[in-house]
Amino acid sequence: MTFDLEYNSGRPLMIIPEYGRHIQKLVDHCVALESKEERDKMAKAIVDVMGNLQPHLRDVPDFKHKLWDQLYIMSDFKLDAESPYPVPSKEELQEKPEGLAYPKSASRYRYYGNNIQTMIDVALSWEEGDKKEALVFTIANHMKKCYLNWNKDTVDDAVIFKHLYDLSDGKLDLRETREELSESKNLLRKRNSQGQNNSKTNHKKPHHNNQNKNRKRY
Repeated sequence: MTFDLEYNSGRPLMIIPEYGRHIQKLVDHCVALESKEERDKMAKAIVDVMGNLQPHLRDVPDFKHKLWDQLYIMSDFKLDAESPYPVPSKEELQEKPEGLAYPKSASRYRYYGNNIQTMIDVALSWEEGDKKEALVFTIANHMKKCYLNWNKDTVDDAVIFKHLYDLSDGKLDLRETREELSESKNLLRKRNSQGQNNSKTNHKKPHHNNQNKNRKRY
């Protein structure tokens, strides 16, 4: 008696290896069946077995549809069986997705973040007046605070005013103003105090049960 040994190196590659070699052989056998009725019956049985092997798919919406699509993919789209769902095409599977465009709203000074640019755009839409001036100085103070997150020592107000001028395309100009922004030490103190408060809330003292202390010793 002789046995024909099969090695993985001599076997064809599995299209979806998660289901194993036996499922792939069942799919190949189903494709080779001559009777359309037998192929339909066996295809439904294979889908049921695939569902049992992948129980996590039960939480996926319309998981039966996914299993049928995988069945056709494993057959290299050669299976001629009745499916309760539209049969996927090989061209649709191999179609390349459209390339993602780079974000156009990326700030020239990334350490400020995109929200600063949004705030600047809002300030540019306001009419001239005290409210707009107050908003512009609020934005500048926030920019200074963001800058200090990267440079922990200090920053000159002229640097912030120059960056604000650049980000607003020269429409918000505080370079000649005599007013000063909040001092760096005050902004750093606020940041440090917020960090300490967060650490206190995140690290609460464990509650000790004093019942053991009150027990009587015999």
